[in-house]
Amino acid sequence: MLKEENRFSKALKSIARDQELKAYLQNSNELFPIFMKGVNRFVAGETRTEGLERVRNLDSKGYKVSLEFIGENTTSEEECILAKNEFKELIKELGKNQMDATVSFDLSHIGMMISDTLVFTNLEELAKEAQKHNIQLMISMEESQKTDKILSLYKRISKTFANVGITLQVHLKRSSIDLQDLLETPGRIRLVKGAYQESEGIYIPRSEELNKRYIEFVSMCIDSNHPLSIATHDENILMGLKAKGFLNSPNVEVEMLDGVRGDLLKSLKEDNIQTKVYVTYGSEWYLYLVHRIAEYPPNIYTFISDIIE
Repeated sequence: MLKEENRFSKALKSIARDQELKAYLQNSNELFPIFMKGVNRFVAGETRTEGLERVRNLDSKGYKVSLEFIGENTTSEEECILAKNEFKELIKELGKNQMDATVSFDLSHIGMMISDTLVFTNLEELAKEAQKHNIQLMISMEESQKTDKILSLYKRISKTFANVGITLQVHLKRSSIDLQDLLETPGRIRLVKGAYQESEGIYIPRSEELNKRYIEFVSMCIDSNHPLSIATHDENILMGLKAKGFLNSPNVEVEMLDGVRGDLLKSLKEDNIQTKVYVTYGSEWYLYLVHRIAEYPPNIYTFISDIIE
């Protein structure tokens, strides 16, 4: 089954950036309404209001939340400024309502594809606003060719702002060295297996080897008493970490995507483990959805069931 899931995951990743397929789905009067019935489980909606409503609902149930306005690879400076302003208003809303939430984003959404000056100016503005409202920021990780630039920008901002965290993809072979460097920075580290299609030889495919590596990375963070988000839906990994007592460490939280394994996250919360739900909103849901199904292939069953029902 694992072999077929890996094949399915790889096939999905290959169409994640297919702009023609994306446009076809979004412009189809027949397919779009049907497709959205499945999307709605994984994406709160297209507006900030819908995103915040999902946060309020989860907050009332005792979950922490990480909220993202979906977008990446923005190539227009005007659109980057609009995205930065959207994140800034989101930070203000969360602060005003005193919600226990993190704001997540891709650096390529706020200017990294255009210039280091633009992206860092926008990042610094968001970090200052978040600091005023006691909000945490989390920089997402993107394709491996962007890793050096993302880490460089993160290390630069972390010298001034401890409220900014960084995501690390465990499946990249280089990540063991990157983790050693990141343990010297103050921000929270979010560990993910990795969902992007990468070139052969630079990553470890889904396997027992990758699972073992994930646990080793968690152990390194805990040994360093570093703030950590364990972002996985892998029940075997989580149960192994729980048995070791790692999930009860004060700096540790378990994070899962909205609409995925809510039953498992609920059971962890009931065991007094810190839990967080990753919520998204916005119109750029296609790439996000494809990656979420590729990351956890059984999501396709839920997606199709939602459409049929």
